[in-house]
Amino acid sequence: MAIADNFMNSSPKIMERLEEITGQTIPLFEVDLCDEKALDTVFEKQSFDGVIHFAGLKAVGESVAKPLMYYENNLRCTMNLLRSMETHNCGAIVFSSSATVYKPSDVPLNEDSPLGCTNPYGWTKFMIEQMLQDASKANENLAVSILRYFNPVGAHPSGRIGESPTTFPNNLMPFIQQVAVGRRDCLSVFGDDYDTPDGSGVRDYIHVDDLADGHVCAMKKLLEKKGGCFTHNLGSGKGHSVLEMVRAFESASGRNIPFKIAPRRPGDLASVVADASRARAELEWEPQLTLLDMCASAWQWQSTNPYGYEGASPES
Repeated sequence: MAIADNFMNSSPKIMERLEEITGQTIPLFEVDLCDEKALDTVFEKQSFDGVIHFAGLKAVGESVAKPLMYYENNLRCTMNLLRSMETHNCGAIVFSSSATVYKPSDVPLNEDSPLGCTNPYGWTKFMIEQMLQDASKANENLAVSILRYFNPVGAHPSGRIGESPTTFPNNLMPFIQQVAVGRRDCLSVFGDDYDTPDGSGVRDYIHVDDLADGHVCAMKKLLEKKGGCFTHNLGSGKGHSVLEMVRAFESASGRNIPFKIAPRRPGDLASVVADASRARAELEWEPQLTLLDMCASAWQWQSTNPYGYEGASPES
């Protein structure tokens, strides 16, 4: 086991916490997957049975503003990874895809729902999925698991590992957390005129612990197979609006979350909810944790690490 990361949106300090929790020394390669030679060195130094591919830029709004950066980074790093895997006979990959590959359509969304994206971030995931499907067809020894995430939130139950954006938060939960802990004054709710029960956008939120279990189940299945490409949704199957999330986090934290209504963001949809029945049947996976669990673990992380892994205000 090893980790490769360029720490573009993460902190090297997480390594000591991972080792504290697991009781293991975890090899770290500080490389950018867009650097083909550096990535190949990782495979030369370490032997792998399989790879879980999380690397990529992931903010919808930023992708609309900087599409070429997203296409360059996300597609190139995946092509380099597949080349290195092929060169070094690594035959299993679990890919972190997204519900953004789906066309706006009736919910819940299953794996056969129409595909078609509304933003460049989603299109990079769509294109990588196609790349993986083609690679698995060309190489009968390559086994691929595509996991379409819905909205991961929450933190490790120890409170030692959680989401800590190094720049302005682009996702709902870390922004709520930073408002609750006093780092930001107010949450912006982007749109209150969607066709949803309270007018705010509805999403399917899943605890990161359940998501991690989904990856373990997917990799175990791949290592039993010689090849093929398999696609599964990972979600709770339940939709919660932005305003519901605010109220749930207030309940979990005991803090008031001030918010203001802002215009809709380009590329956002009204409602995105998963049908995860295929993952239940084929991966023997099922989410166990509730919305309250998600909010409580996120608050435990943020309240004990108000400035993330840095431990103090960047301005101090």
